[in-house]
Amino acid sequence: MSADVEMVEHLIRARLATAVGGLRGSIEAALPTIAFVVVWLVTSDVRTAVIASLVPVAVLLLARLVQRQTPQYVLSSLVATALAAFFALRSGRAEDAFLPGMALSAAYLAGTLLSILGRVPAVGFLVAIGDPGYREDPLGWRRNEPLVRVSARLTWVLVCLFALRLLVMVPLYLAGQVAALGVAKIALGWPAYLAAVAVMGLILVKGATPVEREELGHEADRQL
Repeated sequence: MSADVEMVEHLIRARLATAVGGLRGSIEAALPTIAFVVVWLVTSDVRTAVIASLVPVAVLLLARLVQRQTPQYVLSSLVATALAAFFALRSGRAEDAFLPGMALSAAYLAGTLLSILGRVPAVGFLVAIGDPGYREDPLGWRRNEPLVRVSARLTWVLVCLFALRLLVMVPLYLAGQVAALGVAKIALGWPAYLAAVAVMGLILVKGATPVEREELGHEADRQL
């Protein structure tokens, strides 16, 4: 195959690179959980642990604003922390703070799996959003059969990630293991996501699927 033939894998790698967050974002997401678990283990008081989890969010948000950086990841962490606090305070059970995260993983699992079965794999949308022509034709990428196939393989990686989160965390929740839930949430968050991206990278490196240029559009080609 000639060197000037562009591959679907190259296109997806370029688009995924713009969608993966950084280490700082992962830390911002993990700190509220760490604060919650540590304070709960020391005090056994849900309300105190909830307040403690909000402190790092406030500090991190202030740091982002002072540095004039996007507060996107901190705001996401704030929403997640607020939901966790609501569930924990409503029931008085510390383990219920992890219910929103598990529910979200279940929703992602169902969504990614259905996207594959419906031949609109979720990763395909991630790739398509990077195309300036996405707004005019958001489903145009589905006409590129090679892109759909590769995106489906990559979406299966996400299905496995969300399933793993539930397989680990649900039994811990049912057993009331708050500390273990905290460790699992952090380990199965950014580190597990990085592992999933690494697996995707292996799939992309080994693949060599020609891009159907006429289906992707000239703007997508220029980005490569």
